[in-house]
Formats: sequence, structure tokens, C-alpha cells
Amino acid sequence: MKIIDHIRGASGKTLFSFEILPPLKGADIATLWKGIDPLIEFKPSFIDVTYHREDFILRNRPDGTFDKISTRKRPGTVAICAALQNKYKIDAVPHLICGGFSREDTENALIDLDFLGIDNILALRGDARKGDTHFIPEPDGHKNALDLIHQIRNMNAGIYLDEELTNARDTHFCIGAAAYPEKHIDAPSMEVDMKYLKRKVEAGADFLVTQMFFDNRHYFDFVAKCRENGIQVPIIPGIKPLSTSKQMEVLPRIFHIEMPEDLRKATAGITDDAAIKQIGTEWATMQCKELMQKGAPVLHFYTMGKSEQTSAICRSIF
Repeated sequence: MKIIDHIRGASGKTLFSFEILPPLKGADIATLWKGIDPLIEFKPSFIDVTYHREDFILRNRPDGTFDKISTRKRPGTVAICAALQNKYKIDAVPHLICGGFSREDTENALIDLDFLGIDNILALRGDARKGDTHFIPEPDGHKNALDLIHQIRNMNAGIYLDEELTNARDTHFCIGAAAYPEKHIDAPSMEVDMKYLKRKVEAGADFLVTQMFFDNRHYFDFVAKCRENGIQVPIIPGIKPLSTSKQMEVLPRIFHIEMPEDLRKATAGITDDAAIKQIGTEWATMQCKELMQKGAPVLHFYTMGKSEQTSAICRSIF
């Protein structure tokens, strides 16, 4: 079922969803189910499955040459989505990124997802490879999410890379894209960021999912600005419960987001992560209640494979 149909069918009720990380290579799939099982009672409408491109190191060989060694490789997102839908009968939303994919790789992934009956895609550029100063696309790959959305929309119209195909099957993907209430790091201004976001919607993005934020004003202001600029698709807020004292400094640095002064005061001087988790859970619960009151279509949680805080929040609000 498409995300936009889930939202329409809810008739204004706020839905619940969350994002998972595929387990690292060598881990048992039970580690994945462990992070999902406690959340099923809250009836998630869909579950996102992230995709992380490989990182490599060069290892010296005795002859002076190098071996290229993969240092991070997670099992395929396509396989995880298939297993997830089979086990839980809940819509899986795979992330599809530009980094590490040629256009042909992208087409093959989309064909596999279509064969599996997966209806939704979250189309992302993805991060730069570790060690690179900026994002570098693959040869014959997409340089940004806009180009990726164009390819998905083309396949929805039966247009494949091989122009000589006849009677090619139309796919029917519902396409999501990322949005940044506090501006994308690469955008020189919010106005420029908004211009590119509108292009993604005009190219075929059916819904948007935001970066995490800890001040709801950023989300509400962002939605208002989107509407003023003619962006009318559903905008799903992303929620990340604070869980460690270190995150107070790490999250703003990595994701270029603001930590509200009240949250800083509440966590000041606290080094015990159990106490931070409690504060983070209470803060996120407060965020969620306000978002629901003001009509957020879905509350989308970045769980990072851990369900404890999200379960506690959902128990308070659903």
C-alpha cells in the first residue's frame, strides 16, 4: 500500500512509522527482529529500511601494492524489505541512494523491488563516502536525488534505460524524498533549499520525510514555508529521542540542527545516560503530542535499531 494512501485512509489521524538499520555483516537477523518486535503492538503503517554504502580501506601487500578492503557492508536493503514484509505483513520502505549505484544498478534494484510487491521508495542522494570532502557520484550514476526521482518516475511510465524495450511494464512506486526544516548542509540558504525541494516534488516526489529536529517550531515554520511555495504533498516529521549526553554535541555537528535552550538546560551537567534517556523520552513525547495536536500526518521515529524509548513514547501518545 502506498504511503499517501495510508495517510488518506487515516482521515486526519496521526500514523506511526519508524526506520531501521540493516544488521552489520555477520550479524543474525534476530538482532533486527529484536528492535522491531516491541513496536509492532503500536501498529506501524510502514517501516523504513536504510541503505549504507560501503566504505573501503587500502591494505598494504608485501609486493608494495594494495588490497581494497570493504570495512562496512550491511546485508542488502532489498532482502531485508522482503523478509520484513513476509514476517510482519507491514509495508517496507527501502531507501534508495545515489552513492554506489550506476543508473543500471538503480534500475535493477527497482525491478527487484517491483517484483517483490514493494510500493514505496525513499529516494536520497546519500552521504559522501568517508574521507571524501564532498559527494562523488558513481560513473554513470546520479549526482542528486532529483535525478534519481526522475529515473523512478520514468519507470512508473514504462520508460527503462534500454530504449528499444517494447511493452515494458509500468512500475507503480510511491516516491518519498528528504526534507530539512533547518536547511540542508549544502544549501547556501533556505530559499535555495526550498527551490530544490520544490523541484523534487514537481519531478514526482509524493511525500516528504524530514530530518530529525528537537524544536517543533522548525517543523511548523518549514511546513508553512512549503505551502507558501506551492509544495502540497504530506510532510512527515522525523523524531529522534535523545539517548546519550554525547548526542547533545554530536547530533548538531553531524546533522547541522539546533538543540533548544530548554533541552540544554535540562541536560546540563548530566553524564548518566539513563538519566539522559529519561529526559530524551519526555522531550520527544512532548514534541509528539504537539505534532499530533497540530495535524502531523505521521510520526516517524529514527530508532537506530533500539525500541525502548520509542515504545515508551508510543505508549503515552497512541
